[in-house]
Amino acid sequence: MIETTAMPDLRPNPAILVGAGGALALASVAFLSWPVAIASIVLGILMIAGADVDARTYLLPDAVTFGATVAGIVAAPLIDPFDPWFAGVSAITRAIGCAAVLASLRVSYARMRGREGLGFGDVKLAAAIGAWLSLDAIPLCFALATSAALLSALITLLRGETVERATSLPLGAFLCPSLWLVFYAGALVS
Repeated sequence: MIETTAMPDLRPNPAILVGAGGALALASVAFLSWPVAIASIVLGILMIAGADVDARTYLLPDAVTFGATVAGIVAAPLIDPFDPWFAGVSAITRAIGCAAVLASLRVSYARMRGREGLGFGDVKLAAAIGAWLSLDAIPLCFALATSAALLSALITLLRGETVERATSLPLGAFLCPSLWLVFYAGALVS
């Protein structure tokens, strides 16, 4: 008899997607110009889906990570019509660079600790972060996500639950909303 493990459900919860996506769409349309609002809605819905799935399964679907990366590369020249060629090339370069940095961190951690610390989905999500955010906003996104993850661990400890060095946290569940928030905030001030 062959044992098979069931693949976790990588579909986002429709109620969360519609509810949070609707609120995000209203905020985007109310305060952003049309091309940026549409980009914000696309990114936001992908990030809601990614955060929901990662929080439940500790997996980031390729449809979310690759979809967000491609959408960011396509949106870059549309958002910056004054120099669309440079915007597109910059988005591609940042996506590759950001993914490469996280891949290096992933490999280094695994070699030092003898176990995986970052999933490959987080590396693919880093490409999306690079595609959507300016170079100076990328560290802010990671700082916001890791701060939220640390706060989550602290709350878990305060509730009396055990948090150990090997306790897993779904980093993508924190990176996804951070990406959208940093993009949205940057669009508001520009």
